[in-house]
Amino acid sequence: MMFLQSRRPRTVHLLVLFAVGVALVLAVSRSAQAKVAGANGEIAYVHFSPTVGDDTTYIVNPDGSNPRPVFPRVMTTFPHWSPDGSELALLTGADNPCPPCAASTVILNPDTGSYRVLSPPNPDLSTACSIWSPDASHFACEVESTDGSQNGLDVIRTSDGGGLTQIASDPGSSDVPIDYSPDGSQIVFGRVDPNDHHCDKNSALFVVKVDGSGRHRITPFGFCDDDGSWSPDGTEIAFASGPGHQPSNIYLVHPDGTGLRQLPIHALPGDGFADINWSPDGSKLSFSLGGPSTPEGIFNANANGTDLQRVTTSPNFDHEADWGSHPLNTTG
Repeated sequence: MMFLQSRRPRTVHLLVLFAVGVALVLAVSRSAQAKVAGANGEIAYVHFSPTVGDDTTYIVNPDGSNPRPVFPRVMTTFPHWSPDGSELALLTGADNPCPPCAASTVILNPDTGSYRVLSPPNPDLSTACSIWSPDASHFACEVESTDGSQNGLDVIRTSDGGGLTQIASDPGSSDVPIDYSPDGSQIVFGRVDPNDHHCDKNSALFVVKVDGSGRHRITPFGFCDDDGSWSPDGTEIAFASGPGHQPSNIYLVHPDGTGLRQLPIHALPGDGFADINWSPDGSKLSFSLGGPSTPEGIFNANANGTDLQRVTTSPNFDHEADWGSHPLNTTG
């Protein structure tokens, strides 16, 4: 996330205790179907809880009504709805009660409260896995090792957390998964140079096939993010980026790297965007917006940048929105 030029404290960094070409890409992107069938449902997002002293996860209707926490006494982050909207994948930090949810991916049914835990597939690695493949069979993961030699983008099975397989790697850098393509054949990820603290020199977005082939850079260096979203029709990838110390704007780019452009939605002076996410039907975007001119929160807008609407108002930090197809909460 690029929000007012401060990267979010990703769970994978908190768990330090655990030590083809363009033609095919275009063909895939133009013919892909929506990742989630059905109407726009609830939005999951991360909210800083003073009680917990860390991030927690909430669910809310797109109009801001009926917000409710999940695991309210547990640090959770990076929530992602399953493709059918029935489950929510969350990352938890070390020493969390669930129990036992320490340093794990937790898959929650928000309707029943039942959940299952995927323990780290390799105790010597830090793994952050919560981005579902469109068929719900795998998670894309950010993996880090103590010496950086095994840093990379990996996948695991959602059924049991096994089958850890590396898809992309650049030892010494971090490869952060952002989203699957709607047909599940590719993953967009951010390659972040740890010495490039403001994402202005050696960091960019890449796309790679799930078999590890066909990796290609889709943004110039300096246009990068560690969160974002692939449009349900497969034609565009949305992300937030800003030059140097400047606030972030919303950008769109085609999966082959063409058509990079800024979305014509502008924040007030000093404000910035983060954690861009498409609605399931592709008609809207959800994101974090805030800064010295606008109280921070989750906002929605039409995909063309019009009709900006506030979803959450909080004195604390709301971010990492993920818009799923889970039915709206009408119980109040």
